Amino acid sequence: VVDKLREAVKLRMVADVPVGAFLSGGIDSSAVVALMAQESSRPIQTFSIGFKERAYDELAHARRVAKHVGSDHHEFVVEPDAAAVVPLLVEHYGEPFADSSSIPTYYVARETRKHVTVALTGDGGDEAFAGYTRYAAMMAAEGLRRVPGSRLALGALARLPSSDRRSRVGKVARFASAASLPTAERYLRWVSAFDPVAKAGLVSGAFRAAADPGGELAELSPWLAGVPRPALLDAMLHADTMTYLPTDLLAKVDVASMAVSLEARAPFLDHEVLELAASLPPGLKLHRTTTKHILKEAFAPLLPRENLHRAKMGFGVPVGEWLKGPLAHLVDDSLLGPRARGRGLFRAGAVEQLVARHRAGTVDATHQLWTLLMLELWFNRFADDQGLG
Repeated sequence: VVDKLREAVKLRMVADVPVGAFLSGGIDSSAVVALMAQESSRPIQTFSIGFKERAYDELAHARRVAKHVGSDHHEFVVEPDAAAVVPLLVEHYGEPFADSSSIPTYYVARETRKHVTVALTGDGGDEAFAGYTRYAAMMAAEGLRRVPGSRLALGALARLPSSDRRSRVGKVARFASAASLPTAERYLRWVSAFDPVAKAGLVSGAFRAAADPGGELAELSPWLAGVPRPALLDAMLHADTMTYLPTDLLAKVDVASMAVSLEARAPFLDHEVLELAASLPPGLKLHRTTTKHILKEAFAPLLPRENLHRAKMGFGVPVGEWLKGPLAHLVDDSLLGPRARGRGLFRAGAVEQLVARHRAGTVDATHQLWTLLMLELWFNRFADDQGLG
């Protein structure tokens, strides 16, 4: 694994312009940085983004890796008022793009471009080597479905009160709410911002009548429906490689980097690295509940133990708090404004209630509100002026 990824890194370091790397402190970007440092005759340049909110800040983890490999490290902290970049992102993406991590991606790309022209990333490592915790959750749920009485127990756990989906109670409730569903429906529930009940309560009758009721499930079913448990992990990796990776993650990085004239290169997406990962037995990628098992074992001599075995954070953003504060005016003026009401896509009362409950802290509606906001801002910028709204 190390040798194959090393070759992919070497190939992507070839350039007649300065080359650096994004560094989050997670295993994927850290592995790329460690190999870059070994292949370079001078200290490489690494770039990290952080937040004042500690629950979302990974700077300490990135700093540890940078020190370990001896890189020339650069950090940038996103202030809450920096979320004013949202209209700019709507402009650049040109479509209703609701991944809030586009905010830190844009900022780290912008800061990186001040120093280099090409940046290597860790994109693709999760999909190649099973890095998402939902893979372990899916496998656990498959086993639980066969246990007598599990549906009742899961139903009780699903009703646990929690206003924070990132908390332990929130994660347990979210797991239990979908664990007994058929495989493809369960996976869709865990990767979607809205569950079917919440969506049905928000959309208007006209929108519901015009929409394809099974559209989302139809995207995943060909990859996951009817897959036996021994083949399920590879089926999930394949599904994400064909859907989530190209339509979300790679689109996010490509647009954000190109907006500042930075070229992003992903060694994990080298075809030989992907072929090697696909050929490995599932147990080497997900070992019990340990994600990226073989990657962690392979890079143990090259990276700090704390970085290899810390909990996965993802590229999260404190959008939930921003929606209550610095972005509250966008919610009020756009999502709750007269143009959104006149559009008739969503039930105004249901949206108002969702906003109120989020601001009161009784529910964590971060993903739902962000999705609705990005859709409305896209309509404001691109559709209304064309008479399409």
